[in-house]
Amino acid sequence: MGSKSMEEHKNQSPLKIKVGIITLSDSKSDQRRFEDSKIKNVPPNDDLSGKIIMESLEDKHEIVSYNIIPDDAELLLKNLDKMRDNGAEIIISTGGTGIGKRDITIETITPLFKKELNGFGEIFRYESYKELGTGAMLSRATAGVWKETLLVALPGSPNAVQLGMKIIKPELGHLVKHMKN
Repeated sequence: MGSKSMEEHKNQSPLKIKVGIITLSDSKSDQRRFEDSKIKNVPPNDDLSGKIIMESLEDKHEIVSYNIIPDDAELLLKNLDKMRDNGAEIIISTGGTGIGKRDITIETITPLFKKELNGFGEIFRYESYKELGTGAMLSRATAGVWKETLLVALPGSPNAVQLGMKIIKPELGHLVKHMKN
């Protein structure tokens, strides 16, 4: 589907990426209190979205940190810093992207972006529209570069996470290569 030069360019990209995963959920974080960014081999059964992210990446990439936190901007910023300090080149979050009062992910991370990857959100909403119709406009999925780290914010639903990973996973190495140039 892509051009020959694009494929050659991708082939020069890093093969193994260090990834951090954050699930934002008041209810799930109440069940599991994480005070620091410890690596967890298996997300809890009730964190299907975190599990989808981890399982889609762990065969090819290194998961350096996984955390479940409440919908709290200060805690999100603290976790982003810790994950970046732990070497995460890409941090993928799930949850907190809606338009409810407790949804703080987008408002917290977009001011951090040096560069926003508008195309990710556009493709995500287009693909969602094909499945859901006009309700796709509620999605605020986004991605951007912060301190040579890619932040990807996905909605909390497992179907949305599967779609987001389908879009972003093939480009992870390519994105990291460009961020570091």
